[in-house]
Amino acid sequence: MSKPAVNAVLAELRERIGQLEGGAARTRSVLPFAVPEMDRALPGGGLAFGALHEVAGGGGGTVDGAAAALFVAGIAARTRGKVLWCMTRPDLFFPAISQAGLHPDRVVWCESDKEEEVLSAMEEGLSFGGLSAVVGELVRLPMNASRRLQLAAEKTGGIGIVLRRWRRQAEASDYGQPTASTTRWRISTLPSERLPVAGVGRARWLVELMRVKAGECAEFEIGAPDAKGRICLLPVSVDRPDQAPRLRRLAG
Repeated sequence: MSKPAVNAVLAELRERIGQLEGGAARTRSVLPFAVPEMDRALPGGGLAFGALHEVAGGGGGTVDGAAAALFVAGIAARTRGKVLWCMTRPDLFFPAISQAGLHPDRVVWCESDKEEEVLSAMEEGLSFGGLSAVVGELVRLPMNASRRLQLAAEKTGGIGIVLRRWRRQAEASDYGQPTASTTRWRISTLPSERLPVAGVGRARWLVELMRVKAGECAEFEIGAPDAKGRICLLPVSVDRPDQAPRLRRLAG
């Protein structure tokens, strides 16, 4: 190979490496939960911008599914700017979303009865670059589709969240399939926080960080988001023996 040809190849390689490094630099920006035990389990100390994340309810029922939606709303509430929320079923309870800190005037709602159109709307929203977060409700997330969403998020530095919702219990098994998402979460409801007087305390959830790239898996008992989208770590339930988050190192 002649010297000019070698130089051309090296120049192309340097350009590609520069593009990859630029994408990596964008993903280093994070959104902390402001809960030290949770942030320590995440690379960079928070939920990565420029990345795709997945959240689902711990079971196939509507209660865990609603908790997962509120967990997502709390995350989106702590970003700055407009939020695109793409859904296939118009059953979100807007007052509850607002109580989690995400006010309706910040949200652009996109509704379709086809998951392919939800994926397309998510990709366009992430590629646009003018949104603080893009949320999409899906039953399935194919690997190729997740890669496209991840690349779109990396390009603009936005945060993408796929809220997995099941119509049938059998569909929940799809959550174990590999995707390109940076993190994967599972949210399950627990008995509410006990009060010293009669009444219903703050909603309590079991939050499982099932997968995180280059980080730690863990589980936590938290209080549901407040009016500013903030969560808190709560004392362990009496039927659970240990409050210390259980961590296991991931390979890669």
